[in-house]
Amino acid sequence: MIEQSTLTFLTELQENNNRDWFNDHRKKYEIARDNFAAFVEQLILDLSKMDEFITEATPKNAIFRIFKDVRFSKDKSPYKTHFSASIAKGGRKSMYPGYYIHLEPNNKSLLASGIWRPQPEILKSVRQEIAYNHKAYEKIISHSAFTRAFGTVEGNRLVRPPKGFDKDHPAIEHLKMKDFVVHHKVQDIEICKSEFNNYCVETFKIAQPFSAYFRGPVYDVLESE
Repeated sequence: MIEQSTLTFLTELQENNNRDWFNDHRKKYEIARDNFAAFVEQLILDLSKMDEFITEATPKNAIFRIFKDVRFSKDKSPYKTHFSASIAKGGRKSMYPGYYIHLEPNNKSLLASGIWRPQPEILKSVRQEIAYNHKAYEKIISHSAFTRAFGTVEGNRLVRPPKGFDKDHPAIEHLKMKDFVVHHKVQDIEICKSEFNNYCVETFKIAQPFSAYFRGPVYDVLESE
């Protein structure tokens, strides 16, 4: 389970986001990092029972580094103030959809799934799938359990129909999307409970059909390269 000390470390890091403080509190960081890694390891094991597509995932290839790339950022603070992991085939750098967990104090934690900033060929493949099979997609995203857990699909979108698609297509609003992401906000009070792992599994179970819908079009592109 996630320990309170892990959230406490992240809270303190938000208030002291500099290298001197971080180096002085490196031991606290290592304890918090290892706690999150252990949680992710168990989460992967439990998720793989319902979704065999992620059986190759490991904490090492799923968890994002806490160190920021500040080369092109106006915010030069050196560290992220959250822990996160993308549990998917191929790990965090993969284009395959999977399950994302973001742990951040002050009720900023979330669970998410879908496709974010796909490569042009993948986006084209996804749009083709939606154009041909939009009723199945709409059934998934309109299911009552799905809308209760995640609301609506979010992401950047085009103003006009994408090239090659009729403006009168019944799924044109879906086809305008450039990202296909859903997220579920998590309150701090839930995170350190012993039931939090099951909370994540049950939430991701609802997202599984959404994630699975995109795997075919992503696979068609990645495996043909």
